[in-house]
Amino acid sequence: MTRKIKIVDTTLRDGEQTAGVVFANSEKLHIAKMLDAIGVDQIEAGIPVMGGDEKKVIKEIVDAGLRASIMGWNRAVVADVQHSIDCGCDAVAVSISTSDIHIKNKLKSTREKVIESMSRACEFAKKHNLYVSVNAEDASRADPEFLIKFGRAAKNAGADRLRFCDTIGLMEPFGTYERIKWLIEEVGLDVEMHMHNDFGMATANTLAGIRAGATYAGVTVVGLGERAGNAALEEVVMALKYLENIDLNFKTEQFRELALYVSRAAGRELPIWKSIVGTNMFAHESGIHADGALKDPRTYEPITPEEVGLERQIV
Repeated sequence: MTRKIKIVDTTLRDGEQTAGVVFANSEKLHIAKMLDAIGVDQIEAGIPVMGGDEKKVIKEIVDAGLRASIMGWNRAVVADVQHSIDCGCDAVAVSISTSDIHIKNKLKSTREKVIESMSRACEFAKKHNLYVSVNAEDASRADPEFLIKFGRAAKNAGADRLRFCDTIGLMEPFGTYERIKWLIEEVGLDVEMHMHNDFGMATANTLAGIRAGATYAGVTVVGLGERAGNAALEEVVMALKYLENIDLNFKTEQFRELALYVSRAAGRELPIWKSIVGTNMFAHESGIHADGALKDPRTYEPITPEEVGLERQIV
């Protein structure tokens, strides 16, 4: 595939929504700089309407002179978007629920009002020359026909892309491929995959969506995020390179350093068995495996340790 796939990192927003995780402002700024340095296209820096320290650090990230686009996350509320404008963000996410269980039970609203709110906030953002991602929260449980209607309304309001959120991680790759292919054909907007990992398929679902035509992948470092987390940045980038032959030219040799920093800042241990960045990725103990790895590392290693900032170990 020759399409340009862009990586949207939400470690500073969805990652910090992990239960028990909070980053200091200095840590947020450092993480943003590290994400920019490795090649992330867009950084979702936080939720400006929270005000206080949150708004302050988003402004600092905007003013840091990074190459990446800086996005603020907002509810589908004009006042929220104004807070993102105050911070100087060049992009905004306008997020609202699209499943009936969310619309009725959480929002106490209707499908019509959801589209009205989304359209109003999106149009306001476009008047201020912002890049707009309209987020379809709980899209995986939305009525498919309503999701198409929602997507078309977003396009008419000027949205630049549609974020497909598998909010409680219910999807599997085969269904994801069919759903995303149909969505793109019917709506005609760029689609971002924002997949959660409740059944351990966030990365697989992200790749399935990209194969179906999605051009944006929403990720977090080491898969931080609500409950079981999100698709992991390092997994998606390396899987695209080696399984889909899409090299994003990321500085992948910095993945281990980034993973360690984020894990420590989050107060979470980085598991030694973590795919791509865990130390056991290149550790060999079994006699047959150690013998094969010593003769030719490719016999038991899918990538080289140096490529992700690790070293080979014979235990």
